[in-house]
Order: sequence, then structure tokens, then C-alpha cells
Amino acid sequence: MDDIDHQDEDRSSCPEEKGLTDEPINRPDNGSIVDGLGLRSIIDLLPCYLSIQDRSMHILFANQTFKYDFGEGIGKLCHEVYKGNSEKCEACPVQKTFNDNKVHISEETVQLSTGEMADMIVYSSPIEDPSGNVVAVIEMSTNITKVKEMQKELKNLGQSIAILSHDIKNILEGLQGGAYVVDEGIKDGDMKLATRGWDIVKRNIDEITVVAQNILYSSKKRELKYRKFSPNRIVIDVADMFQEKAKAMGINLKYETNQALPLVSLDPLSIRRMLENFIWNAMEACKRDKAKHFHTVVVRADFHDRFHLKFEVEDDGVGMDEKTRASIFNEFYSTKGSDGTGLGLLVADKVIKGHGGKVDVLTAPGKGSTFRVIFKLH
Repeated sequence: MDDIDHQDEDRSSCPEEKGLTDEPINRPDNGSIVDGLGLRSIIDLLPCYLSIQDRSMHILFANQTFKYDFGEGIGKLCHEVYKGNSEKCEACPVQKTFNDNKVHISEETVQLSTGEMADMIVYSSPIEDPSGNVVAVIEMSTNITKVKEMQKELKNLGQSIAILSHDIKNILEGLQGGAYVVDEGIKDGDMKLATRGWDIVKRNIDEITVVAQNILYSSKKRELKYRKFSPNRIVIDVADMFQEKAKAMGINLKYETNQALPLVSLDPLSIRRMLENFIWNAMEACKRDKAKHFHTVVVRADFHDRFHLKFEVEDDGVGMDEKTRASIFNEFYSTKGSDGTGLGLLVADKVIKGHGGKVDVLTAPGKGSTFRVIFKLH
């Protein structure tokens, strides 16, 4: 066994086996390539922003990557270049390094010379004189905007799956409950009970249909297909679709149109989806308002001014406070708490932005809400 072990050891140390021979290997002189670049060129080629700052936070040196995205910068205050602020950043890593002679890491949001905002991870490290005093700080920053966007998308994906699963579970439970009431009514020959159960089933079918349509619309990027159509006609059609549902909820659903409106060139399928979601949201707001026994929802198409068209959906439901109004178009924010996904308003906002329009929300607690969407006529 010892002989075998020694043989293996000898074989493993054989230059020919390792590819290590006395013969010269024909390859480029990598050392001379690096020498030819020069230290400054190497620093300029770094795929990160590198700068050196003095104690007063003035930029003494910046590499080419820095200059490309932030401008010249040298001689300027770093917080003016990075953030356009005249005051020092509250938790500045460079200042911390000057104070304690240590490396510091932080995440910062900065503004590029184009005006675009970017997320950065920032490292600061001391530069010392022969006596060990910190005379300057070198700062290296890496743009992690894409990483943060991916993190946000993954977070939203997980959140959306959880919220949608909860919402669909509630709807399925409603379907099961309605089916049970129908079965009991049929078994007992009680058509009144069976009809009540069937109403529950239909209501939950409507709800799961809306959820499914919004998931399909928001799950992929859809090219808008512009064609001319009558804004009056689409308002009437969508309002008619919700009439039976509105009556069952004790809501008077009306529409108001202006016959002088011309044909408009928008994506009719998207506009229809937007109006459906606003109407559904308005009816839900009325349903949650227990202070009134009867409610009204009005859908309008009219001129906003000579150059703009407006669609409005107005309700006299629960209304919203300022904090809620400011959040309604955020990802999966729902005014219905755990009873909704918030996906409907997110889809409506996507439609509006896709057409270059704008939305105003007029609301007050207990006074109802009006969603006003404005598009260019031409």
C-alpha cells in the first residue's frame, strides 16, 4: 500500500501531468498589457464610481465612470453633485470615515446628471498620511438600481400571490355557500331559498370574473390598439352591463353623456376595462356605506375643455381620507382591507398612463368619491 501511495504521489507531482514543463508557453505578455494601460486608465475603466474627497466634502478626484454619469464634479461638494443638496447628508459614510478612520458602507439614492434617480451602495475608505492622519477619503459607489427593481418585483410577486390567493379563497367559499343554499332549497322544494342561494352564486361568479380579467390584463405587457369609437357608446354599454348587479345592491346606476362629443382614437378594450374597474370600485364603496339606505353611481363622458375628453365615475359611498387617496394606485393597495386585492385600480392606472392621460380623485370621508380621467381629444 505504501508503494502505491508513493507512486500516486510521484505521478501527481510530475510536471508533464500538471502541464508544467520547462518548455516556454507561447502567450501574450499580460504584464506589459497592464503596464501599457497605466494606473489612471485602469481606474477610469472600473465599472463603479470612484472619487476622492477632502474633509470639507469637496471632490478632489473622480474617475471617468463617475464623470460620465455625474458630470465633471471635481472641486464641487459631493452632496451637491450626488443629490443636489446644499446641506451635508445626515448619515454620510465619508464623514463617518473622517471621524473614526474606518470603512463604512451605506445605501443611497442619488440623482444622475440626466435627472434620473439611481440607487447606490457606497463604500468609503480612509487615505492616511505617513503619520496615520486621515487626509482624504476614497468613495466607491455601485449602481444597484436594477437589483432593487428586481427585489421590488419579487416582493410584489409574492405579495400579489398571497393577496390574490386570499381573495380567490373567499370567493370560492362564497360559491360553496351559495351552492349549499341552492341545494337545500331544491331538496326542500323551497324556490325562494334556492333563488337566494343562486343570487349568492352569481355575485361570486361576477367577482371572480373581475379578478381573473384584471390578472390577465396586468400580467403581461399589452400593446394598445388605437381605433376610433364613441365615448358615449362605451359609457352606455359598460353602465348597462352593471345594471342588474347595481339593482341587487340597492344602487341607482346612471350614465350622462354629451352628444356633441366626437369620435376619439383610444384603445376601446382598455378604456372599457378602466371604466369597469372604476364602476366596480364605486359600487363596493356604496356597499360599505351603512349610513345610507340607497346610493347612486353616475358614469359620465363629456368635454373637459376644448382639447380634452373626460370620463367620470362618481359615487356617494364611504369616501376616502387623504392618506387613503394618496395610496390607492399603489401596488395591491385595497380600500377594502383584506376583502380586496387593489388590482382593479392598479389596472385602471396602467390604462391611463399607457394613453398619456391623467386621473384626478375628488373625495372626502362620508361624502363619496369621483374618479375623473382626462385624455387628449386628438
